[in-house]
Amino acid sequence: MAGGLVALLDDVAVLARAAAASIDDIGAAAGRASVKAAGVVVDDTAVTPQYVQGLAAERELPIIRRIALGSLRNKLLIILPAILLLSQFLPWLLTPILMLGGAYLCYEGAEKIWHRISGHQESHASVEEALPDEKSIVSGAVRTDFILSAEIMVISLNEVAREGFVSRAAILAVVAIGITVLVYGVVGLIVKMDDVGLALSQRDGKRVARFGRGLVRAMPRLLSALTVIGTVAMLWVGGHILLVGSHELGLHAVYDVVHHLEEAAHEATGALGGVVGWLVNTAGSAVLGLVVGALVVVVMNLTVHRRKAGSAASH
Repeated sequence: MAGGLVALLDDVAVLARAAAASIDDIGAAAGRASVKAAGVVVDDTAVTPQYVQGLAAERELPIIRRIALGSLRNKLLIILPAILLLSQFLPWLLTPILMLGGAYLCYEGAEKIWHRISGHQESHASVEEALPDEKSIVSGAVRTDFILSAEIMVISLNEVAREGFVSRAAILAVVAIGITVLVYGVVGLIVKMDDVGLALSQRDGKRVARFGRGLVRAMPRLLSALTVIGTVAMLWVGGHILLVGSHELGLHAVYDVVHHLEEAAHEATGALGGVVGWLVNTAGSAVLGLVVGALVVVVMNLTVHRRKAGSAASH
């Protein structure tokens, strides 16, 4: 009896060690996959704060929480099952679907630039329309996040493509949860920095109070900068998706131009070649994103938006 119990305990110990090793492997693979997706994570972090500009301070964190939950639902309930099934049965569909999402990002970025240049929103919006609609803010942010999340998850999938189906699912779930917590934790800190600064500015210590006042003064500039970075990020990420996707589909012309410019910049700048080459590739992707986004904006203005405007005028 005792021998059987010892054997059973040995078996349990072996299984526990195997499970621990499996968890370690999943954690390590999730870490590698997250590093590969880091560029899109930065873009996601830059894009999101613009959605809470103009809101009352007490509504900022609840709105970010709703966006974060929407992002997690996107990743775990829609994107993860979809890309696992597609990668298993229809892997050739992943690239075209991702390119559609990239075109949408380009459109979002180009439309923001068009509204800024034309002053369309400011000149035509009434006072009531100018007030933030929380439901629209959340739905717009979650839609944009969906594209960025899909890019993150597909990049991560490419890093673990050789793993078994169950391991792939576990690794990508860890990536989804970890990146969502990271992105929206940082976003929450960014949008509440002015409140932290205000609290510090009322402290007795002169240095602490001075630092707090500095934070308060810096926040409007930081949020304005993040709005610009977020718009550029949409064009960059969207353009890069289209650039790589077209190359994978056999349309090499634009990709080859950007790639040759990147290589030339890399060779011409010596020790800084890697950084400069990346900047050239990023600029090329952003230009492509702007061109494609502008074309989509023109098409939308001539069709969907004009039809909506006509319908509103008739009523």
